[in-house]
Amino acid sequence: MFVNIKSLYFYRIIFSYLGIKRKFEIVKYNKNLQNILHLELFDYKIISGKYIKLDKDGKGKEYLFPDNELVFEGEYLNGKRNGKGIEYYNNGNIKFEGEYLNGERNGKGKNYDFEGNLEFEGDYLNGKKWNGKLYNFYELKNGNGKVKEYDYKGILKFEGEYLNGERNGKGKEYDYKGILKFDGEYLNGKKWDGKLYSKFQIKNGKGFIREHYNNFDKILFEGDYLNGERNGKGKEYDLKGNLQFDGEYINDKRNGICKEYYNKKLIFEGEYLNDYKRKGKIYINERLEYEGDYIFNTKWNGKGYDENGNIIYELKNGNGKVKEYDYKGKLEFEGEYINGKRDGKGKEYKYDGKLKFEGEYLNGRKLNGKEYNYLGYIIFEGEYLNGEKNGKGKEYHYNNGKLEFEGEYLKGKRNGKGKEYYDNGNIKFEGGYLNGEWNGKGKEYDNNGNKIFEGEYLNGRKWIGKGNRFEGESYYLYEIKRGKEFLLKYKEGKLLYVGEYSNGSLNGIGKKLYPAGDKYEGELEQDLPNGYGIYYFKNGSRYEGEFKYGNFEGNGIKYFPDGIRYEGEFKDDKSKGYGIFYFPNGDKYEGQFKEGTYNGYGIFYSTLGFQYKGYFIECLFIKILVIIYKILLILNHLYSLIMRNKITLLYIIILILGILIDQ
Repeated sequence: MFVNIKSLYFYRIIFSYLGIKRKFEIVKYNKNLQNILHLELFDYKIISGKYIKLDKDGKGKEYLFPDNELVFEGEYLNGKRNGKGIEYYNNGNIKFEGEYLNGERNGKGKNYDFEGNLEFEGDYLNGKKWNGKLYNFYELKNGNGKVKEYDYKGILKFEGEYLNGERNGKGKEYDYKGILKFDGEYLNGKKWDGKLYSKFQIKNGKGFIREHYNNFDKILFEGDYLNGERNGKGKEYDLKGNLQFDGEYINDKRNGICKEYYNKKLIFEGEYLNDYKRKGKIYINERLEYEGDYIFNTKWNGKGYDENGNIIYELKNGNGKVKEYDYKGKLEFEGEYINGKRDGKGKEYKYDGKLKFEGEYLNGRKLNGKEYNYLGYIIFEGEYLNGEKNGKGKEYHYNNGKLEFEGEYLKGKRNGKGKEYYDNGNIKFEGGYLNGEWNGKGKEYDNNGNKIFEGEYLNGRKWIGKGNRFEGESYYLYEIKRGKEFLLKYKEGKLLYVGEYSNGSLNGIGKKLYPAGDKYEGELEQDLPNGYGIYYFKNGSRYEGEFKYGNFEGNGIKYFPDGIRYEGEFKDDKSKGYGIFYFPNGDKYEGQFKEGTYNGYGIFYSTLGFQYKGYFIECLFIKILVIIYKILLILNHLYSLIMRNKITLLYIIILILGILIDQ
């Protein structure tokens, strides 16, 4: 049947109104596979709603008319699904993936809910679940077993018996809140005998039914049932009890003559076929707005009227100028239609009548134009593809209408080259974008137009490059290496610190110079020494070891200019805990320290050959030893002077007084 059909041609199934006759029609599409170039309508015939593109090897794709949404892709044989294939929801998520035979699911497959969660995995037979598991809640063998069905949120919606892959036997249905909805028996997947909300009964699939909302006396539907479905005349109501629909049903779908209402006002009267409007009249605030034919709820052949009954537009095969209104009678759109969809120039309006969009459409979706906010400011102008920002465009600040960005878009996000601006019009950034973030090469500027960085970005972060900035009298130079910032800060021409920088402060490895002349090298956090580092004092002392937010804390070594050295524990910049104190002459103390001095148990080792073990109180013993040591030094010095006849009584007195005063 489909031999020699070229790649740009498709077949479209056309049914008669009564479902008796069927016809295949070849329809040619443009190279974008979206615009219908030819469509022939027949009286009392409608399009099935799907069209298929077939390749030479039997693979194809099915799209939903008129929105061109992909619903299936896979293998075909003789015009039917045969082999492997994938079905899709209208949000793009996979609905089913598996095997087909003669157009139905047959073989292994997986079924997913609307959110993409796995719902069933196993074998199918003639389109029905046969052997498999669903979230380990139930198991089917040859289509038989007890089953629990859950919605995508995990809420129980059915529990009962299956036979031949369908609901057969006893079962219960629940609403989205978990409240019992039906309790009874099923036959071939349909309600057959039982109670609906414990109020009305179905016998042998027949009855006059009133469907209630959550066990309350709010009727949602009342009408005839046949074979467990709505069949015959029926009415639908909203939660306020207002009539919404009054008409006929076939196989649980609206079919035949009907009327629709909104807030007790007539909004449509005409004919339905398989839940779609086919022919009728639309009313806005009880005045006629449109009369004519529909294709899948889309105006196709008909006329539109103003408040006075004058014809203001006419559609032929879905083409012409149109005005669209909401249920409250407020204008939503005015513009051109082609093939029943917005195509050409048009305008959209907000609920308050203010302009929302003006521009051009293609196949029902925006092509290019301007968007407005509630203040009347343009917030975007540019190109679109499939209703999303694509191509070149400009964005404006929401509150003042000033230019914020200009550049390239892809799938609604900034992608490609672009520029961002401050409110004063100066450039903030120019460079590359990916998925709405700075990526690739770029330049960044401050509010005054000074370039503050040039290099490469990764996911909105500076990655590799160099920059500078000013803060009062301070001047910064910095370099980025693989996302880490190395900063050089100057003040009045003097270098203050250099090192890794993040979140507005020194964080990482760096060097810091203090105003008094001290210097630090090592790890920093929030501008303070933290971790391991070396602190150099202006007087020549230095500390090597652990820091905690600016203080000596942990293990470390402190060197003094006169040769004294301490190794051990520190707390709040002072020796505290266990440590070793080395004297210049080789003596040492090893033991406990407190508040920077010897205190507690310890051992004093002397180069004279003796040692003392015991408890030290504020280093009294050490002080005595130091005095003795200094006296020995002075005596040695006196001896050398006496030997050279350079000593006087006054000099000896001054030396002794100096020792006493020093202690």
